Amino acid sequence: FNDTYIPDDNFEQALIDLGYDSGTLDDYVPTANINVITSLDVSSKNITDLTGIENFIALTSLNVSGNQLVNLDVSANTSLVNLQANNNQLSTLNFKNGANNGIVNANFNALNNPNLTCIEVDDATYSTTNWSQIDASASFSENCHYGMTYVPDDLFESWLINLGYDT
Repeated sequence: FNDTYIPDDNFEQALIDLGYDSGTLDDYVPTANINVITSLDVSSKNITDLTGIENFIALTSLNVSGNQLVNLDVSANTSLVNLQANNNQLSTLNFKNGANNGIVNANFNALNNPNLTCIEVDDATYSTTNWSQIDASASFSENCHYGMTYVPDDLFESWLINLGYDT
């Protein structure tokens, strides 16, 4: 990939301000400029979409607090161990990246996301024990089933499978 698609103008402008992109807003950033960044602070930039964050492959620290994010998926950022995502509008947060066991509490913050109920992580037990900076309505899970509906009755689910609504 020569360029990384960054559709959110505020995210791209933040990258321009930090010197990782130049020129006018064109929805693209040179991948070679971002795939070596280890720390990124784009807090309070009115960002609504972090599409493109998956190409920040060296990222170990990310601060996106104070934005307007609804969904955040950093599962492709396999070096990421420090995440600050407080004060957004998150309803989904996928931090299941294979690298987040062993992170101490100070390195994870998802406070002030009132719509966030499930945070997807590598080890829910570890995260629950060691990370306390989440809202009371949120919990950790290894599979949040985003976009899925829980069907506790096996017979009803079998019926839905037979009708072709599930597999």
